[in-house]
Amino acid sequence: MAVDMDDFWVFGYGSLMWNPGFAYEMKTPAKTFGYRRSLCVRSFVHRGTPERPGLVLGLDRGGSCQGMAFKVAAKTSAGVLSYLRERELVTHVYRERVMPVLLPGGQRIAALGYVVDRTHAQYAGGLSPHEAAAIVSVSSGKSGANPEYVSNTLAHLHEMGIRDPWLEDVVALVEQMQGQP
Repeated sequence: MAVDMDDFWVFGYGSLMWNPGFAYEMKTPAKTFGYRRSLCVRSFVHRGTPERPGLVLGLDRGGSCQGMAFKVAAKTSAGVLSYLRERELVTHVYRERVMPVLLPGGQRIAALGYVVDRTHAQYAGGLSPHEAAAIVSVSSGKSGANPEYVSNTLAHLHEMGIRDPWLEDVVALVEQMQGQP
């Protein structure tokens, strides 16, 4: 997929929102339609193992997703694009897409985003909150425990004023499964 080396926008729905790792000119709340945030990617390394995969976020079909849009300046666009591809396309479980995004005030832009590939072996879509919690509660990988990843994600979303009822249900169930209040 070709991206102009002019200014461009990036849509973040998970850790990119609070840890983009690249220089940007501006960030603003944003929303995309037709996709939703979901624990739909099996993690074999960072939050799980091949024997006991964990779950991490993906942008999956259906619904809508509140996130952040980052405006990247033309002078840094090549480096940012290279960084994003290295970060997001390691196992090719995500597909790079230019997607319509709505900014505050009703402005519509096109933003680069990373959508889960439903045909990839790591895709784990369609899980109920209970099924996801059962996986998350027992998984851990080289970047730490899967329950910590999910609860930290939810905490960051709440700090940004974003509610995600499905993820809230998963976290509550993980806490129950681990005997936490």
